[in-house]
Amino acid sequence: MAGALFEGQFSDPSLTETTMQARALGFVRSELFRRAFTGGMAMVEETATYLDGPGREESRGLPRRAALAYAGESMRLTTRLMQVASWLLVQRSVADGDVSVDEAAKDKYRLSAREVCKGRKPEAEEMLPARLVELLASSAQLYDRIDRLDQTIYAAEAPPIPEGARGQMDRLAAAFGAVME
Repeated sequence: MAGALFEGQFSDPSLTETTMQARALGFVRSELFRRAFTGGMAMVEETATYLDGPGREESRGLPRRAALAYAGESMRLTTRLMQVASWLLVQRSVADGDVSVDEAAKDKYRLSAREVCKGRKPEAEEMLPARLVELLASSAQLYDRIDRLDQTIYAAEAPPIPEGARGQMDRLAAAFGAVME
């Protein structure tokens, strides 16, 4: 049986209210949460600085097709980061005791807009500014990581856990946002 990945049980397949409480509280009190919060908010600031400054200048010189792609992809980028920032702020409110775990588990506080935030490669990527493409990739990885945390902590049923060493590796990868091959 796997131990706790942080202060609460993280991968128990029988998700009860008590287990969800333990997972959520364990997570928001963990170093993993502190790093996720700091990194996520730093990315929000970094992206806002880029889009309001150098990105705005770079977008002015783009051909029409690339300018349309830039507009669409910058909206996708902003949506991803707003979803992540909102989720992280709710988790911080749980940590501070301002929001209950039950409240944080409600759909209105969970990640959404998956159809916009996940998915396809940016349109006309080769025509977009390199910095925007980097931010798109980084934000997609961040969104996926936060989505895995959200699902692991608040999903009605935890996903089935593979047995053996591969199962252990998959749990660690999910908890820390790594991709295992």
